[in-house]
Amino acid sequence: MTIVALTGGVAAGKSTVTEVLSSLGAHIIDADVLARKAVEPDTRAFEQIVARFGPVVVDESGGLDRSALGDIVFRDPQAREALNAIVHPQVKNLYDQALADALHNPGRVTIYAVPLLAEARSTTEFDAVVVVDAPAETRVARLREHRGLTEEQARSRVDAQVSDDERVALADSVVDASGDLAQTQRAARQLYEELVSLWPDHLSELSRRFPRDAS
Repeated sequence: MTIVALTGGVAAGKSTVTEVLSSLGAHIIDADVLARKAVEPDTRAFEQIVARFGPVVVDESGGLDRSALGDIVFRDPQAREALNAIVHPQVKNLYDQALADALHNPGRVTIYAVPLLAEARSTTEFDAVVVVDAPAETRVARLREHRGLTEEQARSRVDAQVSDDERVALADSVVDASGDLAQTQRAARQLYEELVSLWPDHLSELSRRFPRDAS
């Protein structure tokens, strides 16, 4: 089946683009949703995480304290690699299941929203790659404003990912999400229109027909 990977740095605007695409009829497989499911209490990944990082990453309800875990792994590359080694295989299994479900409606635009495409997946798995892009300073400001992070916490999350240039280099097309919410929503609607017009036989034309400075 035909599937498009949608990626972007933390706080770049990927969630906004995904929400618009979903509202217009796209089938969304969301890696963040799969990742949360993969680490639910009593799962193998949850048990491995607690064994590796200790009870400090368990919240009062007995679930994973994602904030506490984030503070650990975004400061320590080795800890982050250990976490990824636990979580990514489980997410891949859940993705394969979700993809099998999507096969029941192959004519529908199918999007895999995956923040860590450059870090954890191969672009060859997908028919096209779309990157939602915003400057690092913009993303730091958004993390501080919308998630209540400190400057240090925000920068550690941005710096933990690959550079903007590395991510954009993977793209068949780039959605400019550096502006306000309305601008990003317009760009998402344009993306959907382009995907529908190309679906499913001509995605190789994506980079030519969908300009990188879409607004």
